[in-house]
Amino acid sequence: MARKDLLDIASLHREEIEFLLDQSTSFKKLFTHSVKKIPALEGKSVLMLFYEASTRTHSSFEVAAKRLSAEVTNFDVAHSSITKGESVRETIETLQAMRTDYIVVRHSHPGLPGMIARQTTASVINAGDGAHEHPTQALLNAFTIKEKFPDPKGKKVLIIGDILHSRVARSTSTLLQKLGVEVAYLGPGSLVPKYIPESIRRFTDYEAAMAWAPDVVYLLRVQMERQDVQYFPSVREYHRVYGITTARLAEIRQRGLYIMHPGPVNRGVELADAVMDYERSLITNQVENGISIRMAVLDWLTPGGEFPRQESYAARQRAGSALLTP
Repeated sequence: MARKDLLDIASLHREEIEFLLDQSTSFKKLFTHSVKKIPALEGKSVLMLFYEASTRTHSSFEVAAKRLSAEVTNFDVAHSSITKGESVRETIETLQAMRTDYIVVRHSHPGLPGMIARQTTASVINAGDGAHEHPTQALLNAFTIKEKFPDPKGKKVLIIGDILHSRVARSTSTLLQKLGVEVAYLGPGSLVPKYIPESIRRFTDYEAAMAWAPDVVYLLRVQMERQDVQYFPSVREYHRVYGITTARLAEIRQRGLYIMHPGPVNRGVELADAVMDYERSLITNQVENGISIRMAVLDWLTPGGEFPRQESYAARQRAGSALLTP
């Protein structure tokens, strides 16, 4: 069941998704019992290759790798030969010579992680490629939802915002549907693609979307940096029409809905300040769960693909065949 790379959600089977979510639960339990480090990837190396800025994803992968006892190298793109015109392929050939085991890559160009994976024996993990995919974000989203709804089949998740430019929306909706969750999109007509899978509801009106009775409201960051034209009149207008305002929070609290956001949050745009203190906000949970998910992914993948493991470190630990290092 193990794979060499994790490039997208679409190619994952439901059994693989369930396996990763189960292992994430096991890893999270380990670290809530004060176990700081385990030797699962001792002797392995993880290279962080981020062509785009990142705080949460980058730091989460780094912490996950170190908790598994792997060595982590941060490739400084800003001070590398890339600034002198070196191509991505030349960079990968250089890195391949370093015999790294894993490459975690983020890039603005869709499909680039897949190209890298075809050129290296290292396991490649897509940490976000343009507006295409962000598989580990989708996995941590599903993990967070399953903590509240152990059997999420039939639950409803409303994704609000800049669907057009969102790799998070694409990966998350694909994964949730594989788990039997109903998904709907809400946003300005200019930011919700007209052609989406028939299985996904499309709303442009907030009240109509809430009448659909979602269980979870997932707010997307408005990605100004990816918008080459003006897609809505103003930030203030966007917040009034599609944001979770203080007034709307009262209704959400009454309904008992959960709120999620991939971060970083644009306060006063996607949500009002008061939402951050809402008792059913899962935003902090998502950050915490990102570490467990990325540990599970690193442990699951098999660099080189020569000796695929049939069970993860977490599974072996449960069976009592591995020693933990406090």
